Order: sequence, then C-alpha cells, then structure tokens
Amino acid sequence: MAQIELRHLAAMAAVVDEGSFGRAAARLRYSQSTVSQQIAALEKTVGGPVFERPGGPRPVRLTPLGSVVLTEGRRLLARADELAESVERFKAGEGRIDIGTFQSVSNVILPSVVRRLRDEHPGCEIRLSEDEPENPRIGDLDLLFYDTDLEGDLESRKLLDDPYLLVARRGAFPEGPVPVRVLDGAPMVAWPATCSQPRLEAALARGGVAPRIVFRTAGNDALLSMVRAGMGPAVLPWLAVDGADAWSDDRLSVHPLRPAPAPRELHLYWRAGRNRSPLAARAIEIAVDVAARITERQANGA
Repeated sequence: MAQIELRHLAAMAAVVDEGSFGRAAARLRYSQSTVSQQIAALEKTVGGPVFERPGGPRPVRLTPLGSVVLTEGRRLLARADELAESVERFKAGEGRIDIGTFQSVSNVILPSVVRRLRDEHPGCEIRLSEDEPENPRIGDLDLLFYDTDLEGDLESRKLLDDPYLLVARRGAFPEGPVPVRVLDGAPMVAWPATCSQPRLEAALARGGVAPRIVFRTAGNDALLSMVRAGMGPAVLPWLAVDGADAWSDDRLSVHPLRPAPAPRELHLYWRAGRNRSPLAARAIEIAVDVAARITERQANGA
C-alpha cells in the first residue's frame, strides 16, 4: 500500500464531522472538487471506498473500511498536531537541554543559568549531570562545563579565568597575601589529581614549591573541614571558595598567593557542527553573562 498522506486523512475527517463534501470544503477552505480529489486519492491508497455516497441531501456514510481508516487516521492527525506543537515549542526554547557540570559550576554558575532559563521558558526540561572524570566525553550532552582543554570535534566559549586562593585555618598566616614558597614541604589538603589540579601542582613544582599532600578529596565541604581541623591549608579556585562561602567562615581565612599561580580557565563546550537548539543557544548566552558578572566580582574583591 502506498503511503497515506495526512492531508487526505484531514479531508476525510472533515467530511465525517461536517456530514457532506461541500461543508467540509468550506471548513478546510478548499473547493469541493479538491476535497473529492483528496478522498479519491485516499481510497486509491487504501484500496477501497471509505464513504457510501447516497446522493441528494442525505449525508455521506462511512464504509466498514472507512471506519478503520478514520479511527487510525484521527490518531495519526493527533500525533501530527502534537509533533507540530513540539516543533513550535522547540523553536521557542521550550525543549530539553542536557548539561554536564562539575562542583564549582554547580554551586555558583548553574543556579543562575537554570533560574533564568526556567523564568524565560517555564515548559523547558533541564537535565544536569555532575562528573569530574580524568578524560571527560561530551556524549549526548548539549553543553559541557569543564576547566581544562578537551579534545575532539568540539566548539567552546571561554567563560572566565578562575584565580587560585589559599584557604587556611584562621590564624595560620597573617592577613593579606601569602608567599607561595611557604607551602614548600608543608602539609596541604587538595583535590584529586584530575581536571585542573595537575596543572596547578605542576605550576607550583616549576616554581620550586612541592607541598606535602596529606589528604585528597573531590568534596569541597570535606576539604574545608580538614582545613578547619588543622590538617593543612588548601589552594582552591575562586569559584570553589565562593561556592563554599569560605569568606564568612570565622574558622577560615582566605589569602591571595604571591606570586599568583596561573588561574584555571573555565570553558563551555558543545559539539562542532551540531545544530544547537534555541534553548542551548540561550543557555550559552546566559552562562556568558553570569560569568561576566562573576569576573566583575573577582575584580572588585567580592
């Protein structure tokens, strides 16, 4: 059987609803001959008549074959309407977006991005996955936040430089900047050797500074708990410090390092050549704006 066309099913449904070809033509804004041609094409496709045509003023009636075609046809028309609505919602930004993130971004940047996306597109679906593997893959994600260069057929936007700060138990160092050299051989707690952490430790080593790492964890809360307990200070990016609100903790002190290690760079990645949905495009715009505001806060020492 040849492929059934939706316009033929729509014509059939209109004839049934209106009771005649003439009224169906008026509803569809077709000529009556056009409706007749569409019904004839449908009957040719399904291999038999779908209407009994008694003639005169009497309404047309469905044949048994027509009843089957109409029942399934209405389902197809409903699905087509749903598809059209979904496409319109997609174009308007009311779709789904999958975003890969990591701890600092989840705490500081993403809440603003998610809130603004939901305010602008209440019907959108946002899915977040937080992972910090050594070799991340974008997979089926629409967007991926990450703090090191990624290989592959990707496009990216640099969002901000994230400077490193020293977080110590209060009283461990005088207020103000701390010389990096005091960390050489000293106990320190740190993130695992993934993401940007190897770059930081390599940069310290090039400057002749080799702290003695006594505890590693990916959890910022656990890391700062160990700082408070006196295990040693931690060198963390500004976003991690801000996300944990270490500034207001009277058991901790936050210091710039001198000379300052090169900041980590935060990027937003997506697949190259892939048509981004309006929702993903808007998420990128919002992330750029949020990052600019954070950069301003960093510059103002907030």
